Amino acid sequence: MPGRIDLTLAELDITLPSPMPPIANYVPYVVTGNLVVVSGQVPAVDGKIAVTGKVGAGVSIDRGREAARLCFINVLAHLKAACGGDLDRVKRVVRLGGFIASPSDFTQQAQVMNGASDLAVAVFGEAGRHARTTIGVPALPADAAVEVEGMFEIS
Repeated sequence: MPGRIDLTLAELDITLPSPMPPIANYVPYVVTGNLVVVSGQVPAVDGKIAVTGKVGAGVSIDRGREAARLCFINVLAHLKAACGGDLDRVKRVVRLGGFIASPSDFTQQAQVMNGASDLAVAVFGEAGRHARTTIGVPALPADAAVEVEGMFEIS
């Protein structure tokens, strides 16, 4: 029987993908004590990056927000693996970190990152409210437009 979070994901019409393997020398997540830290995830679909380029220079803010949402879906896929398949173990979204590929004069990274933050709250309710850092960067691996990482408290 699906858990509460799986039912919420279904209501949101979200199917978690198979977790993407790392593209370099790191692990996709680390569990230490009651924390799970998920490595940065890009906006990939079926193993291919779906949103490339720079937000504010060819990629719209709305498309960037969609990319951040997709990144968080990929974070959730790894989080579910870290929780042994049971997202109901998540007690709190502690922190999200967002990296937005953008030109140096672009200043709306926070609005882009809301794509991930809004989904965290939609999935986990009040437990989805989190601390956050959002940074504009000149480039991301494989020309991804956005990358999102996360820290979660689990039972």
